Amino acid sequence: MSAVSQAHIEQALLSYTIPHLDRSPLSAGAVESIDVDGGMVTIAIKLPFAVASLKADMQKAIVGLISELPGVSNVSVEIGWDIPVIKQQQDMRNMERVKNIIAVASGKGGVGKSTTSVNLALALARDGAKVGLLDADIYGPSQQLMLGIEEDQRPEQEGQQYLLPVEAYGLKTMSMGYLVTDKTPMVWRGPMAGGALNQLLAQTWWGELDYLIIDMPPGTGDIQLTLSQKAAVAGAVIVTTPQDIALLDAQKGIEMFNKVQVPILGIVENMAIHICSKCGHQEHIFGEGGGDRIAADYQVPLLGALPLSMSIRQQTDSGKPTVVAAPDSDEAQLYGEIARNMAVQLANTASQLSVAPTIVVKDD
Repeated sequence: MSAVSQAHIEQALLSYTIPHLDRSPLSAGAVESIDVDGGMVTIAIKLPFAVASLKADMQKAIVGLISELPGVSNVSVEIGWDIPVIKQQQDMRNMERVKNIIAVASGKGGVGKSTTSVNLALALARDGAKVGLLDADIYGPSQQLMLGIEEDQRPEQEGQQYLLPVEAYGLKTMSMGYLVTDKTPMVWRGPMAGGALNQLLAQTWWGELDYLIIDMPPGTGDIQLTLSQKAAVAGAVIVTTPQDIALLDAQKGIEMFNKVQVPILGIVENMAIHICSKCGHQEHIFGEGGGDRIAADYQVPLLGALPLSMSIRQQTDSGKPTVVAAPDSDEAQLYGEIARNMAVQLANTASQLSVAPTIVVKDD
């Protein structure tokens, strides 16, 4: 039996493409080590985004490739992740362990931004990331209902200065909805709403998070400006529907984030297609290809498209969003793919994938 060749191992790894990266572990700089002990090969891979739901399939595929090499008797593949810090938070002690803030925004209401926000946050958590969700819609908070949190639930306090997030489905969450009742309208001028968001940001003790997803209110007003001024936002995701009026407002959202130098991670096209539950007929009710067009115009990726689905609405209204209510459904898988695409785009902004790999080969 011939000895295992380092070159052969590397060549085999080059033929494997990491999901969502479209690159091999070597070219992505994700190979931490290759250990060879006789016919036993151990490979350690570390990614800049979480992949818990894909890990077993990835290991199986890489083990299969390496096992075919001459002289290999056993293969072990370790896959982990270390999510990089894109923008360090400044002067906010309560957020010093929050690695990345991602704003999920839209130019107009009614495009499913809050539903998208909560499902993307849950998808990231399902993949193994530590995730928080801040409902920044001061006038119309909805995440409390979407997460099934009781109306009388109130945050506990940490000392005299901070509030502790309310936990739901593995997420750390905060919302104005926890501090008022649904019968208490926020009859505030813009600066007051901006001040309320600043308090939620500065007085919530988030602890250690890989991502803090902020569900933004629609529009381009005081709340958006307050966020960009008070927090180091790593990136923004724009949610739109394919119809022309929604795309026009989405463009305004993109331009706003460009002006405050927040990178656009990509576009999510919601309600892209309707599939009849009775006959299976597919119809583009709100138009077709709008997400592709706006992504191309601004040279940002289309992170994914979601259907107009009654189940998504029913599950979210019942307090159990799709990713946790039906984790094996097509819709939940779409949310997972979009969340990973988003995480990859975020990691790319830090050039984490361009670092040359460090490979240690032990031939005992």
